[in-house]
Amino acid sequence: MTVKLLNHRADGPDSAPPLLLGPSLGTSYALWDAVAPELSAGHRVVRWDLPGHGGSAADLIGPGATVGDLAALVLDLADALGIDRFGYAGVSLGGAVGLHLAVHHPDRLTSLAVLCSSAHFGGGAAWRERAERVRREGLEWLVESADARWFTPGFTVPRLVRDHREADPEAYAACCDALAAFDLRDRLGEIAVPTLLVAGRQDPATPPAHLREIADAVPGSTLMELPGASHLAPAQCPRAVLAALRTQLDGPPSGGMRVRREVLGDAHVDRAQARQTPFTARFQDFISRYAWGEIWTDPTLSRRERSMITLTALVAHGHYDELAMHVRAARRNGLTPEEIGAVLLQTAVYCGVPAANSAFATAQRVLAELAEEEGTD
Repeated sequence: MTVKLLNHRADGPDSAPPLLLGPSLGTSYALWDAVAPELSAGHRVVRWDLPGHGGSAADLIGPGATVGDLAALVLDLADALGIDRFGYAGVSLGGAVGLHLAVHHPDRLTSLAVLCSSAHFGGGAAWRERAERVRREGLEWLVESADARWFTPGFTVPRLVRDHREADPEAYAACCDALAAFDLRDRLGEIAVPTLLVAGRQDPATPPAHLREIADAVPGSTLMELPGASHLAPAQCPRAVLAALRTQLDGPPSGGMRVRREVLGDAHVDRAQARQTPFTARFQDFISRYAWGEIWTDPTLSRRERSMITLTALVAHGHYDELAMHVRAARRNGLTPEEIGAVLLQTAVYCGVPAANSAFATAQRVLAELAEEEGTD
């Protein structure tokens, strides 16, 4: 018999360590859009939709559903994809699914990250009332307050609000039933998998105290609180969430990424990472590991010397956009404007006057921008 599966998206190499990402009630796997591409550079990332949300069929669950029912659907998905053990991260209801898996199926998890979630959701009455009203009236009355429940004032993600509006009311109500019945507080001490808890300090739905309660009960767990984050932290604070997950999954940031940031600056690296897609993720990972982690960290040459060589090579090949970036890097590595000018003058002899002419124009523009940024003449 064919098992009907949760709608999902998989990114990253099939041979990489699997990582499953769970959504919050009312959203789809788009909740992870700003985080999943970079995670897929080193993991087989599988994002899934709740029943009746995104592309998942509404009839996968029904009235009286439990978080255990949702966890069983996640395991069915993993089995169908040939995934035995996996890392797991989930937000809110998706985090509750992760806690259930860690308690009831510890043999399937390699790590657990619970974001903006809880071991209980404030008792069943409010959730049962919400479920009953959604079954009577649909979701529009809830969609009107989505931004206030999910984000800090002035922030929104239209795609996620649209997902909320388009969710199936019956399936949404069944998910509310699951939240109403969920309470794992007396089982948290049994969780043995490495566990990360992430709280949004301005989260009205699952305040930091809920995550602290889990952290206090789960042996060896780590708690992180994100300032400025509300309930959907992966959408509102993706860089902070990504850094936390990568540290949990891969250990502290690699020497390559550290050096890349030191030489090029956080702003440039953050822009590069924000533009990353599943198609470019492995290339970005290659750059960080090889160019910055092996070549730039080789102590044979100083960073000053490497900047001089890099400037020359970029002029020789006419890569003036890259040259602008590395003029900034050269200043960060200690070269004076006069030394940069001397390097470019040297290129006039060996790379040609037209190339050096363009290089001087680029460098002059960048140095003027730096002087203005530093407030100097």
